[in-house]
Amino acid sequence: MTVYDPDADRLEDFEQSGDNETIVCYSYSRKTGMPIESLAISEVSRALTNSGQFIWLGLYDPSFETVQEVQDAFDLHELALEDAFADHQRPKVESYGNDTIFVVVRTAKLEDNQIRYGTTAVFMGKNFIISIRRGASNSYTPVREHCHRRPEKLRLGPIFVLHAIMDFIVDNYLPITDRLGNYLREQERNIFSYEFSKSTLKSLYELKSQLVHMRAVILPVQDVCNFFINHKKNELVSAFPAAAKPYFRDVNDHLLRSIDAVNGLNEMLSVAMDTYMAMVTMGQNDVVRKLAAWAGIAAVPTAVAGIYGMNFDYMPELHFKYAYFIIVGAVIAICLFLYQKFRKAGWL
Repeated sequence: MTVYDPDADRLEDFEQSGDNETIVCYSYSRKTGMPIESLAISEVSRALTNSGQFIWLGLYDPSFETVQEVQDAFDLHELALEDAFADHQRPKVESYGNDTIFVVVRTAKLEDNQIRYGTTAVFMGKNFIISIRRGASNSYTPVREHCHRRPEKLRLGPIFVLHAIMDFIVDNYLPITDRLGNYLREQERNIFSYEFSKSTLKSLYELKSQLVHMRAVILPVQDVCNFFINHKKNELVSAFPAAAKPYFRDVNDHLLRSIDAVNGLNEMLSVAMDTYMAMVTMGQNDVVRKLAAWAGIAAVPTAVAGIYGMNFDYMPELHFKYAYFIIVGAVIAICLFLYQKFRKAGWL
């Protein structure tokens, strides 16, 4: 897809490989909510003329040719398509003049304690809904199966499919926070250690960074939910039924749980990092106290040896028969006294 980049003043190509391209398209009866038939993209135009049905087209990693074919068949706005294939697109919802709603939501998947992100773009019209999935995410096959088991809900039209997709995406946020919470609890035995470890601090920092990124990804989804809950009549397609609003309130409730979980983990992680650094500092202070205690004890024989090492001629005790034993005994007694004092104070 070729778009104009005004900042670079040049044309920039977005290439879609389509190596893992998946296309699933069904038509559904508005009266019964049951699937009618499986369609090819070339057959979409015929089905769109029938007001008694709607189309659900699901795409995964589509090729450039497929995207062009879909754009021509459904008359999609080219700017919305550019946003659908833009990397790191912020979640949003936009309404177009041809009774089309464009929704972008970020997907997330946890792999080896690393969160991978993808993008799902949805085009919804009066009698069609198109989902374009790119990047890391779980398959939407369970979503379609869920909808097929509830034909009475599919009678609401494309809006119920949009709810099912968003609900599936949002419900996959919470298991990620649960697994990250378990990982944080596993790190507690390293946190409550007096020994400093760069790997432990690095793990905590990376987890903190992932949580901050995840919060930035899922927080705008709340605006998308609020759009469908508190929309104005002229902002949505005319086929949007009022009965669909409670479904998006339910999605918003699930989303709030995920946001609360991320915020809670962020706070716990901040406390854990502060606690870890405090424990390391306490361990270092303990070492310093021990060194200071032993230095104080060693100072006694050092001082005595320094005095007698100055070779004075007039030191009366040098000529006393038991002076050596008295001096050594006094040094030992003082050292033992200091050792007991330091040990009682917890320095040794």
